[in-house]
Amino acid sequence: MMRAKILWIGLVAAGFVLAACSDQGNGGTPPGGTPAVEVGFVVLKAQSVPRYAQLSGRVVAHATAEIRPQIDGIIESIDFREGRKVTAGDILFKVRDAKFSAAYAAAAASLSRAQATEQSAQATFDRNERLQSQSAVSQQVLDEAKAALLQAKADVESAKASLETARIDLDNTTIKAPIDGIIGTASVSVGSLVTQNQTDALATIRQIDPVNVDLVDTSSNLLRIRQDVEAGRLGREGEGAPSVKLTLENGADYATAGTISLATVNVSESTGTFTLRASFPNHERILLPGMFVRASVDLGSMPNAFLVPQRAVQRDGAGEPIAYVVSADNTVEQRTLATGGMSGNDWIVTEGLKEGERLIVDGFQKISAGAGVTPVEATIDADGVVKQSLTSPATTGDASGVAK
Repeated sequence: MMRAKILWIGLVAAGFVLAACSDQGNGGTPPGGTPAVEVGFVVLKAQSVPRYAQLSGRVVAHATAEIRPQIDGIIESIDFREGRKVTAGDILFKVRDAKFSAAYAAAAASLSRAQATEQSAQATFDRNERLQSQSAVSQQVLDEAKAALLQAKADVESAKASLETARIDLDNTTIKAPIDGIIGTASVSVGSLVTQNQTDALATIRQIDPVNVDLVDTSSNLLRIRQDVEAGRLGREGEGAPSVKLTLENGADYATAGTISLATVNVSESTGTFTLRASFPNHERILLPGMFVRASVDLGSMPNAFLVPQRAVQRDGAGEPIAYVVSADNTVEQRTLATGGMSGNDWIVTEGLKEGERLIVDGFQKISAGAGVTPVEATIDADGVVKQSLTSPATTGDASGVAK
């Protein structure tokens, strides 16, 4: 009787133990298993993403004119203020003109003499022509008079050319600005001897409003952009040249946008690069020739792209960009991405992700493809900091986070 009672008590105790184990098993964690890892996610939303090319470049003058003398002489006066604006036609230098005035006067006298000779030859020819018609002179005399007249006319034309040359030389004693712009310092002083077409410029005028910026990009980027346009992954609305924004050497943004005005039609054999030229208004003369700048060129928009935070993109063993998403059954799926550059702190992803998918942005350090997870909706601020609530796991049906 006592043995039966003890056996009954043992069976009851074993029943409680089994019930307790059964209750623990119903909590979601299999015997010997580990709790599912919580991961933060945002819901992907496709959008039209503007794409920019970040290029470096230097400022160059819109036009440059190096002032050189066209005659030999002595500088008599300098008639401009260095570093100031000049207008085309303004007098810059004057060269002593005494010998050029004398040469002009001599050429004018030679022309007068040639014209007088021409008149005499013309009269002789007219007279001999009348006499020859009356058989008073021979044909030979008439021919000689005609030759003399032609020679006299040629002498007049030669004298006119000499006079024009003398006039040009005399005019060149006054050196004028060929273009509008800002003139630099004078390399000579009053009394200096200058020579025709000398190597050193007397001064240099630069047009800097508008001003140009020469930007350099690689030929591989050019081909990639062209492929994106042809494939429909990149396009521009409307017509007109692409706009360009500048960042100055001190990190400040240049206030006024410019436009692409020229693209070279060849690629440098030594560097594999080509040049884009952009034009900018420069009323305040902030942009100076030689200045280094960074430019952001508007290439257009990429339709149906995703902005994926940098923290959510990793690299696989082959160096390809990958990301993790949460599937409908709360398991991790790995995706290989195709990117189209950066936008702020985000990657522009064109392939590998779908609208409405839950992208893992936090907690992926402890997961792998196929692992079960507990998804928690998160947000990411402008600094890339993840904010999420780990106390109330989000369901798969009401997620509303949007990837930045």
